[in-house]
Parts: sequence; structure tokens; C-alpha cells
Amino acid sequence: MIRLLIADDEDLLRSALAALLALEPDLTVVAEATTSTDAVRLAREHRPDIAVLDLEMPPADGLDAAARIMAALPGVRIVLVTRHARPGVLRRALAAGVSGFVPKTTPASRLAEIVRDVAAGRRYIDTDIAASALTEGPCPLTDRELDVLRACRTGASVGEIAAQVHLAPGTVRNYLSAAMAKLGVGSRHAAARRAWEEGWI
Repeated sequence: MIRLLIADDEDLLRSALAALLALEPDLTVVAEATTSTDAVRLAREHRPDIAVLDLEMPPADGLDAAARIMAALPGVRIVLVTRHARPGVLRRALAAGVSGFVPKTTPASRLAEIVRDVAAGRRYIDTDIAASALTEGPCPLTDRELDVLRACRTGASVGEIAAQVHLAPGTVRNYLSAAMAKLGVGSRHAAARRAWEEGWI
């Protein structure tokens, strides 16, 4: 039996997916989580073979949970499921060691096949996502601009961001302003959201 952890903050989707996958003769769902924090905790408790994680899960995201699960349990394989399949996110996921990357439009029967492939040691990347990744332009932001936007995603103040990235508050404001101008958005939170959606942070 392939033991699965299913994590998604949308109750209806999570419970339906868990029920459908549990109908497969060689799959069993050992835990369900609604947050990225619970996903990590339940993975440690239940030690599944594969964790199927929603990318857009609070309080961090599925990729953060994936990295923490793989660090704590190196044998666990990760399949990320997403509604917004940004190429930058795919690159970050592959760099982190994620084994599968699929859109939420994937039928449960197909996901079951992908889970079996991943359990056998293979990787699966949705072809449309892979094609987009090959044609996406480069990130326009500098590493420092990405650092401050990453810190901004937690809702931190400019002072808190400055302490976190070891810069003066005025310097943080300058980086945030530059990032906002490059992305054509009106707030640092919108800039952080856009950078996250594009998979740059």
C-alpha cells in the first residue's frame, strides 16, 4: 500500500480527493491537513510515503511545507497540486526536490497514476506547466528586492523587514519602491503577492 497525506485548505476538495484516492486498491490516506503547519506536523506523526500538497495553503504555502517535510523525513516524496501553475514556482519546486507538479484540473484517476509513478521513483511534471516554464522571461527583480518582498509576505512592518534582512529601514523602503515600480503595482503587499504568484519568492 502507498500511504498518502493529503493537504488542502479547501475542505470540500480535500475530502473529495481523499475519498477518491482511497478507493484505489493500492492507496490509503493516512492523514488530512488543512494548513501547511498541520501538513508538516501530520507528516512527522504518520510518515506517509507521499504527501499531496496544495500549493496555495496558508499560513506559508505548500512549497514551504514540502521543504520542511523533506528535511524532516527524507524518504517522503512530494506532489504539489496548484490552481495557478506559474513557471517560476515549478523551477523552485524542482530545485527543492518535489517529485510531482500537477494542476487542480487533474482527474483523481490520473492523479492516482501519477502517485504510483512518484512512488516508483519517477517524477511527473504537467506538460503545459513545463512548456510555460521554457518560454517564461527572466525575473526583473534583484536578489535584494526579492529578499525584502519575501519578508514582506508575512505582513511584517518595514522595521521588522529591515531587522530580518539586516538592512536599514530606509534601504528596505528603497528596495520595496524599486520592486513596486518594476512590477507596476501600488503597494509592497501587491508586489510581494505578484512575486510569489510568479514563483520568484
